[in-house]
Amino acid sequence: MLFKKQRLAVATTVYWVLLAYIVAGLVWWFIALETQNRQMTTYQLQLLSPHDPHHAARSAAIFADEKGHTAEYVGEGSTFLFLILLGALFVYREVRRQIRLQTQQQNFMMAVTHELKTPIAVTKLNLETLIKHKLDGEKQQKIIRTALQETNRLDALANNILVASQLEGGGYVPTKEVLDLSDLSEHCLRDYRSRFPDREWTANIQPGTTVIGDSFLLQLLVSNLLENALKYSPREGVIALTLEKKGRHTLLSVKDQGPGISDEEKKKIFAKFYRSGQESTRQTKGTGLGLYLCRKIAEDHEATLKVADNSPVGSNFTVTF
Repeated sequence: MLFKKQRLAVATTVYWVLLAYIVAGLVWWFIALETQNRQMTTYQLQLLSPHDPHHAARSAAIFADEKGHTAEYVGEGSTFLFLILLGALFVYREVRRQIRLQTQQQNFMMAVTHELKTPIAVTKLNLETLIKHKLDGEKQQKIIRTALQETNRLDALANNILVASQLEGGGYVPTKEVLDLSDLSEHCLRDYRSRFPDREWTANIQPGTTVIGDSFLLQLLVSNLLENALKYSPREGVIALTLEKKGRHTLLSVKDQGPGISDEEKKKIFAKFYRSGQESTRQTKGTGLGLYLCRKIAEDHEATLKVADNSPVGSNFTVTF
């Protein structure tokens, strides 16, 4: 990592040095041409005879010619300078974007590796325990439930990665059908309640609320919002799911009581691979795809996804259909 930073620093220095050299060359070109222009004017004026009856007219023509060349040099130089700076800015922004994307992809790979290793290790340990030890029925059921939870985590991770890739590449074509969003939301909440019975969940779901969309994608949307709230809420915090009709709009919201999100972070959290903090020191699980997918799914359903502060603490994610 240190070597890559050093290479980046060297490349950046070389870039700015070359840009400065090009601009300096352009300035030198202008000064040289303008100096030559003035010398030619002086030489032409010296050739004029003071007794020439048209001396004044010829002198005015020479000075006008000098001004014309100066204007030509200024115009050409300004055009070249503008194009050089515009191209340099474009290259600089594109290179920075590629570097930022590469860093995000590296962080994503680190996060995915961690997210894969943990459930695999837990499931393997639980299965080995069942094989090696004769446990009573209650302990067996507890171990099986834990293994199933970790398997569900793997399934959700695989779905996020595959769906994100398919939606971007056009490989997934969403269906358009009338769906009971109330039943779909209750199903997702029941799943999380059974997987995390020690957490506090509340629901205010208006029955019979329908939307037009893709069942799988909308289920993924609700699940990712609940998963995000679960990650950032303290164990004693309440996670609230609300679904209601307001006029022509349908509002789906998930509130948590976590640390909240700063105004600066609110502009970034829906970006692909984005996760706040350093990947090596971050304690919260995740890959940076969940909220990105939520925004993408909402847009594909002609809906909007926004985040606001919850009261008194936490965040409130609202999807408006």
